[in-house]
Amino acid sequence: MNDEARSRKDVYLLFAIVVLSSALGNLSQTSVNAMLVDISGTFGTSVGLLQWLTTSYMLVLGITVPASAFLERRFNMRTQVLLAQGLFLAGCLADFVAPTFEVLLAGRVLQAVGAGMLLPLMQTIAIRRFPAGRQATAMGIAGIALGFAPNIGPTLGGAVSFQWGWQSFFVLLGVLTAALIVWTLFAVPRSDHFDRTARLDVASLAQSTLGFGGLLLGLSNASSFSLADPMVWGPVVFGAAFLVVFVQRQRRVPNPLVSMDIFKDSQFTRGFIGQSLLTTSFMGITLVVPLYVQGLCGGSALEAGMVLLPGTVAALVINPIGGVLTDRIGVRPVGLIFGTFLAVGAASMAFVDANTPLWLVMAMQGVRACGVSGLIGPLTSWSLGALQGPLVASGSSFCIVVRQACASFGTSVMVFAITAVGATAAGAAHPALPYQLAFGFSAAVAVALLAFIVAKVR
Repeated sequence: MNDEARSRKDVYLLFAIVVLSSALGNLSQTSVNAMLVDISGTFGTSVGLLQWLTTSYMLVLGITVPASAFLERRFNMRTQVLLAQGLFLAGCLADFVAPTFEVLLAGRVLQAVGAGMLLPLMQTIAIRRFPAGRQATAMGIAGIALGFAPNIGPTLGGAVSFQWGWQSFFVLLGVLTAALIVWTLFAVPRSDHFDRTARLDVASLAQSTLGFGGLLLGLSNASSFSLADPMVWGPVVFGAAFLVVFVQRQRRVPNPLVSMDIFKDSQFTRGFIGQSLLTTSFMGITLVVPLYVQGLCGGSALEAGMVLLPGTVAALVINPIGGVLTDRIGVRPVGLIFGTFLAVGAASMAFVDANTPLWLVMAMQGVRACGVSGLIGPLTSWSLGALQGPLVASGSSFCIVVRQACASFGTSVMVFAITAVGATAAGAAHPALPYQLAFGFSAAVAVALLAFIVAKVR
């Protein structure tokens, strides 16, 4: 085997390990939602406190991701992957043996730190290590971790918890992570591609933590409190203020945590906007569909899961297909095709009511899910592919954390429409109206994304 072939094999092995490790992180993020009742029975905690098992994961993920650009400069790939896997494994072990809720929460924090390190690393490898013409394919494969894993998470978590108890889920995660650590130790060679002199800008990290943390917390609270509640607008205003300070500092310091030079490239900026619209449109649907099926239609949790099943299958199959097509025919035709799927599927769901057959809702969701899965990889690879060198890590990190904020915003708007409008006279007179408004918001963003692709994606 010549040096080029050996190098390519090393990249593919590294990428496979990081994708699988990231998939476990995303699996952990959503699986706990299906285990909250069982966990409550173990510790006797309130529903409000239990929500921190999911909220803290999202917050810590958003806080950790911006630091990944520094970690890439300071450590080689092998060290970064092993460190992230080690933290994730430690979190799994803590959750398995957790004698108190506080220990369980600490384990979730460790898992989120590990996952936050891996997500931008996965995208950076796809863009910087894969040859031109295969980057979108790599991002399509990465989409399995970004789409399939979180979609299947609640189903898998609920099944494992029901069969063997919620602790067994963390045993499963721990065993799989340990196997990946062993694989990393033997399969990933050491590398000297790092800068020992790189220093962490602590002030930037603090500003990023307060900014993104506050924004994510406030948007997350919007689904539980009214918009006028200080628990919503307080953290949002606080976070937004620190984000302004953070961005200004990144433009001023010589070694920024996240370089704002990423926005000097118009292609990256357009891709960034497209990704933000996409995430705003689709993330809340996995929560709204079960509320619709069980709350309005009187269906079961199993029926709600069946309606979402096409999305899970689409994420596994369409993500790689979208990447391969992008490498072969370009991002614009792929964006137009799958953008249309998303817009049509989302718009059709805005007209559902209590009498809509669930098989039809499943079909609509299937069309919509195909659009989502076909856009994630192409938009990400097209956006990051415009950047060079270290800017890829900055672009990857910034995109991921902003997508987290967009996901929280979209979900909060949809849940707010259901709870707030449902409590009004109009909602009482027309029970389907709150759900139609929630789906309608998703559809409006999806149509805006299609229009944006038509106008800006070339």
